Parts: sequence; C-alpha cells; structure tokens
Amino acid sequence: MPKGFLIDMDGVIYSGNDLISGADTFIAELKKREVPFLFLTNNSQRTPRDVVNKLAGLGIEAEEKDVFTSAMATGWFLARQKPHGAAYVLGEGGLLTSLHENGYTLVTQDPDFVVVGEGRNFTLEMVNHAVDMILDGAKLVATNLDPSPKKKGWTNLGIKAIVKMIEEATGVKAFSVGKPSPVMMRVARKKLGLETAETTMIGDTMDTDILGGIQVGYRTILTLSGVSKKENLKHYAFGPDLVVGTVGDLDLDAWLAG
Repeated sequence: MPKGFLIDMDGVIYSGNDLISGADTFIAELKKREVPFLFLTNNSQRTPRDVVNKLAGLGIEAEEKDVFTSAMATGWFLARQKPHGAAYVLGEGGLLTSLHENGYTLVTQDPDFVVVGEGRNFTLEMVNHAVDMILDGAKLVATNLDPSPKKKGWTNLGIKAIVKMIEEATGVKAFSVGKPSPVMMRVARKKLGLETAETTMIGDTMDTDILGGIQVGYRTILTLSGVSKKENLKHYAFGPDLVVGTVGDLDLDAWLAG
C-alpha cells in the first residue's frame, strides 16, 4: 500500500528563517524513495513560488506542485460554492493569486464573499467596509484562524484577531478553510492521490495540524520543534500517533512499514 505525507512547514521544516535540524535530510530521503508528500501551510500570503524560493534558500529543492496553501484551498472552495463569483478580499499576494486562478473577480462592492487572509496592508477603513458588505448579505470566509503568537514586538495581529473583530461587528461567524478544516485536509490528500489510511499529517501544532489530521482519519506525527510542548499534551483529549523531537528524528523505515 502506498503511503505519503502532508507536512506542515513553520515549526517542522523551518523556524523563521532557520532550517530545523534534519528537515532537509528528511525531505531528500522522501524524494529518493519516491514517497509522495505535500508541503501544507496555513499562510495565505505566500504564493507556491514564494514558498519554493524560501525552501531553496534553506537548501531544500521543491517544485510548486509540492506546495498547498490555505489560499489555494480557499480558491478551490469558493469556486465550488459559487463558480465565477466575486470577492472582497482582506489579504495579499497568495490569496489574490489563488482567487484569480479559480475564476473569481475581485471587487470593492456587492461581493458574494468577504475573504479574510493574512496581511499587513489593509486598514480599519477596509475592515469597516467589509462589515457593511457582510451586513448586506455577503458571506464571510477566512483562509484560516491561526492566532497571534502573542510575542512582544510582533507586527502582525494574527488572522484570528481580525476575523473575531469582524464576527463581533456583524454577528456572522466565519467559515475557515485552512487547517484544521476537513476542506483543506481532504483536498490536499486528493492532490497526492492517496487514500485516508495511506496519509500521515506531520505538524508542530496540536490545534491545527494534529486535530485536522485526526478529524479526517489520517495518522499523525507531532514534532516538538515548533509550537507544541510535550508537557502540554496532557491538556488535550486527543493525541498524535507519534511524537518526535524533530522531523529528522523520525524512523522512516519503521513508519512506512507500520
């Protein structure tokens, strides 16, 4: 039975601009063995080309087909909800590109959807405009609901904070497409051509990567090289199939044989 991996990036492959130990070797081994894999990220700002360039700077060779972002999942989702629709977007490059590629028109009035992604260039005036559109009937979609890391000096509020503000102002709850949503998890698996039992999700975050994998029946591996800490796992009612320090610590032979 073929097996493959969906692999989170920040906290698994790199931390900020630094390669996580063993990540390059792990990816090289997957390629050598022709094990299917897909880099999976909730970051909707970057295009697949942006991701490939970042990986190249860390010594990892990848192609655009190896990348699946929450922006790509959002474009896929909207195109199936309302083909050739219109969207007002609070977001940047990767999201704008994905919506365009999926046949969506970007508008400033009367949209079918208000779509919220990561970004630093939209203003409170734009948020207020989005609120009015939703109160007029536009549907609210978020690429993901990742929280702020709550670090001093962090210059990005976090998409969850922006979405919560809009939800409070409108009384409308956003539909989130990115991890842990089954939408993104299932579309990513299908892109690899794998069945549920053949798919493993590797991530560093219990609330997105691991929860997302468990909800759709994938095997899951948690790395301790990012957000989640071993001492905090006891607070969750669910758990990964395996916990490793870094992805480089994974015994690939044993996992693929299991």
